[in-house]
Amino acid sequence: MPRLRQIPRDEAHEGAQTLYKMIFGDRDPVAQPGTATGTPGNWWTVFAGVPDCFDHAVAGFQFYRSSRRKLDPKLRELGQTRAGYARGSQFVFSQHCKGARAVGLSAEQVEAIPSWPVADCFSPLERAVLAYTDCLVLDGGRVSDGVFEALRRGLSDEEILELTYITCLYDLHATMSRALRLEYDDVDERIVEVPAPKGSSEDAMAVVDEER
Repeated sequence: MPRLRQIPRDEAHEGAQTLYKMIFGDRDPVAQPGTATGTPGNWWTVFAGVPDCFDHAVAGFQFYRSSRRKLDPKLRELGQTRAGYARGSQFVFSQHCKGARAVGLSAEQVEAIPSWPVADCFSPLERAVLAYTDCLVLDGGRVSDGVFEALRRGLSDEEILELTYITCLYDLHATMSRALRLEYDDVDERIVEVPAPKGSSEDAMAVVDEER
């Protein structure tokens, strides 16, 4: 379950009511969860807990999907999908694999996003976008001149700014989804101590010392 309270339909503000109707039809998404793409849908019901936050996030979706954007949707989705993978968000990665195919990336390209440095199915510009995404997400914005110049060779200043903003926005969504255990990121921590057999030493390396 998500770590924060979900907002049922009868408590949701007007903006959330509108989106609930679009996504869930006449159902209460808390009592009867589930979206057309198979997710529980609790991103929406948790974000609705702060109406201004919900509306701000929805405005971000409208921003990147606007016809006023100069950035090629394929490059946008490369950044969003790789950001989800790099940040370790099953939800963002899974949803944007679908989005990447929808805007025209091939099945081969989508499958290769996790291993893009050794894939040969991306153009030089696509590789630059993927490298830049890794700099944003994995290196906290530390971008080498070489990566940036490769990006600049194919994109205008406006396109680079759009790419940067949208990719960082999805790094934020990936991080929040993991922290709040939303959607496909509602998983237990897997890095935990595995108990030793009963009666064994508490010193995991004791046997090495004994052999020496």
